[in-house]
Amino acid sequence: MFCPKCGTSNDDNLWRCTNCSTELHAPGSRVAARPPSFSGVNSGDPLQAYDVRDYLVQSILVTLFCCLPLGIPAIVYAAQTRTKRDAGDLAGAAEASKNARLWCWLGFGLGLGAGLLYILAIVMMGIGGSM
Repeated sequence: MFCPKCGTSNDDNLWRCTNCSTELHAPGSRVAARPPSFSGVNSGDPLQAYDVRDYLVQSILVTLFCCLPLGIPAIVYAAQTRTKRDAGDLAGAAEASKNARLWCWLGFGLGLGAGLLYILAIVMMGIGGSM
């Protein structure tokens, strides 16, 4: 589908132009209805009610401070969330957001567990060395 405002070619499943964010719903198009709202907010623009968190800040913090190998996929999914949300692919953005949140929690849990085990090992060595 071509944008009526800027003429950019867009995927038929998108609601907004990837270039200028103009709404692309056309009468008789393959997409008949807007996707439902996740948040349940009743605003004037149904797409704003379908806001999806990207977890980018959390992903970066997990990568820097907790677990690098699990933080990298979190950052990738967080970036995909923003890209898909801005392109109007709200279902894809919601899926990427879910994956970013999952990788954030896995990285945080693994980093926290490893840190606690390290502290426990240090304490046990200190107790064992003093006897």
